Amino acid sequence: MTIPRSPAPARVRSRLRDSARARRLASLVGATGLAAAAVLAVPGTAAAHGVAMVPGSRTYLCYKDLLANSSTQMPTNPACKAAVQEAGTTPLYNWFAVLDSNAGGRGEGYVEDGTLCSAGDRSPYDFAPYNAARTDWPVTHLTSGADIEMNYSNWAHHPGTFKVYVTKEGFDPEQPLGWHDLENIKTVQNPPQNGGPGSEAGHYYWDLQLPERTGKHILFVQWIRSDSQENFFSCSDVVFDGGNGEVTGLTGGEKSAAAVNSIGAGKENDKADAVHEGHQEHAPDATPAIQHAAADSPANSSGAGLVGALAGAGAVILAGGTILRLRHRRPNAEQ
Repeated sequence: MTIPRSPAPARVRSRLRDSARARRLASLVGATGLAAAAVLAVPGTAAAHGVAMVPGSRTYLCYKDLLANSSTQMPTNPACKAAVQEAGTTPLYNWFAVLDSNAGGRGEGYVEDGTLCSAGDRSPYDFAPYNAARTDWPVTHLTSGADIEMNYSNWAHHPGTFKVYVTKEGFDPEQPLGWHDLENIKTVQNPPQNGGPGSEAGHYYWDLQLPERTGKHILFVQWIRSDSQENFFSCSDVVFDGGNGEVTGLTGGEKSAAAVNSIGAGKENDKADAVHEGHQEHAPDATPAIQHAAADSPANSSGAGLVGALAGAGAVILAGGTILRLRHRRPNAEQ
């Protein structure tokens, strides 16, 4: 009769390690599921961050003209209409998304002349038509040397610096905008904000003394985030003719800035795209357990690959803009 041998201590320890690893992997699966649930529960996650609202940028004012003609999905402004015919309406429903995720504060020498209004054509959407050098974009009427309050959408809040430029006297609006055309008139760091992020009414604001200018110009802003390499770009068409912020070139004729903001109030922008790659930081991170366990797992263990896969799955889910739809309700604006 053969008496079974007791397992060697090393084998016992190995089995215990395997059992513990199995329990840990099971918990990771649960954590991944929680990560997915957390992302699915996030309402109103934005695809991007913002452009100038006062004076209104090209994408913002063209979007407003699109809303005024929602039945046809075609703005009446000639420049806006041409842009939609070239690139469709998706860029306008994502009017706040003129960005470059890797700009890192770089401007001249990095963003090519003629592409300033489209973030160097590095945005996730086709804003190239909004670089068009033409004189019939919607325009804001201003007074040379006057003080105005500038508003810049805070669709998603980030710390950073706003560099404000105006084209130099003698600028020809029928020529492509280049860095040599611009004069930096103000730099603002972490300005105050009004209204909540993720709403059309929300915005940063600061006082701006306008330079001495005559005729048509472009007010250009580069927003440089201090917490990432992402930058945002904005072109606003203005005319220095003694105006007080009135906007012309939209459906229905001349409007105040408040009247422009109220166009489409109460409607949901449910055609804006989901969160794009690089903006997963806006979703709550529900994967610390996955990341921690992956870091603790031995590189040569049989479970390390699965841990890494689960961590990757969590990251994909958190970055999963394809499963989120941007929905927000615009508060009533002042008339």
